[in-house]
This record gives sequence, C-alpha cells and structure tokens, in this order.
Amino acid sequence: MPTARVNGVELYYQEQGRGEQTVVLSHGLLWSARMYEAQMRALAADYRVIAWDHRGQGRSACPNHRAHQIETCYHDALALLEHLDATPCHFVGLSMGGFVGMRIAARHPQRLRSLSLLATAADGEPTANMARYRLLTAIAGRLGTRPVASKVMPIMFGPSFLNDPARASERERWRGELIRNSRDIHRAVTGVIEREHCSDELANIRCPVLVLHGDEDNAISRSRALATYEAIGNARFVAIEAAGHSMTVENPDAVTRALREFLDEVRST
Repeated sequence: MPTARVNGVELYYQEQGRGEQTVVLSHGLLWSARMYEAQMRALAADYRVIAWDHRGQGRSACPNHRAHQIETCYHDALALLEHLDATPCHFVGLSMGGFVGMRIAARHPQRLRSLSLLATAADGEPTANMARYRLLTAIAGRLGTRPVASKVMPIMFGPSFLNDPARASERERWRGELIRNSRDIHRAVTGVIEREHCSDELANIRCPVLVLHGDEDNAISRSRALATYEAIGNARFVAIEAAGHSMTVENPDAVTRALREFLDEVRST
C-alpha cells in the first residue's frame, strides 16, 4: 500500500497511468480515493492520475487532533504534490476536495494547469446546517457511523441513486464504506463544518476552471455552486443530471465525460 509521510502525517495514495500531464483527484468528506474509481480507469489511458485519502479518512493516518482543519488538509495536499513531483497538475476536488483545490489555485497558481470543482462551494458551512451536522458528528464520535448512516446517506446521495432497484448492490457497497469509518471520523467532519470561507480568494484563480453540480445535491445547493462559479473569472458550469453530492459514484459516465472534455481541451491549448 503506497503511502507518503508529508506534513507530519502518513497519507495513502494510489497512482495509475503514465501520461505526460498529471490529474490529481481529491475526495469528499466521509469517503476516500475509492469514489474516483471510474474516473481513474478512464483517465489513466492518457494521463498520470493520482488520488489520495485525506488525513483521518480512508487508509490514511488519523492524528489525535480535535479537528482536521481544511487549512491543514490544504498543506497536506501541497506537500504531497511536491513529494510526488506532480505539479503543475490538473486538480479535481469533490466537496472538501474542492475546498482544498480552491485554496491551492488561489494561492499557488503555478502549481495547477486547471481546476475542476465538483459538488463544492467557496462559502463556509451555512448556519442552518450546523446544529444538525454537529449532532450527527457527536453521535458518530461516540457510537460510530452505523447509527447515523440512514440520516447521512440522503445527504450524500440523491433520490435517483437511492431509489433505483437496479443499484441496490451499489448502495449497499457505499453504505458499507460509510459504516467502516472509525469513530475518529468526527475529527475530519469537525474540520469541514468549521472551515472558513475562501470566497474572497476566488478572484486570484487564473487557471481554467470547471464547476460541476449535481441536480439532486442536498449538501451544496445550486445557488451556492453558481455563486462560486460566477466569482471565478475563467470558469465553465455544467449540471450533472440524476446526481447528488457524490456524483462520481451516482453518474460516473456523465462526470467522466465532462472531465475528459475539459481536460483534453486544456491540454490541447
């Protein structure tokens, strides 16, 4: 299992492909690099593709901190990119992965060829969500994620995925991934819900940007995704049908098609 010790933590990563340009995939909260399996397979034919697990999630180590702050995860990403000689790269970030990607693009423009933002926004966590999310986090910290799985699944997935009888085995797989999180997952969740906004940094992003939003996303509203898109000067917005907050799993073909079209266009120029 490949790991890299960077920024004081052991991070799991995986790599496929040998293309001249590199695509880096940054996953969303509660999941891991596994949520990009379809995209890794599709892109590895033409790109070097790297995905990693954020600290405290998936197969990466979990330092004993109260919260894994987004700023810390951002520094993890910078250190990992340097360790793997992966810049300049095409950075793809879903949800919390997007929080990390926006900070890199705004503060270190020379590190990125392009930025793709999936199911994410530049604002802080809306006040209306805080009480509910803190309660779910407290339960998970004491009892694990199994008792809250039925509440979390509709946040992470849209009704098209949740109600399709043909996808029952996929739902069970991802429910299992959710439940396998240790009680320490509360540290990552706390860092995400306590994050500071980076809206005032978006004007500093100079690379081409793709913003993808699932039309069934219950975690990031369309208005929040559009506000992020509109604040970035060089951006393209694409709506993904029949997809919620975990669009790479729910509608992998549409996501991969949009990513490939965008990445190939940037590469050609």
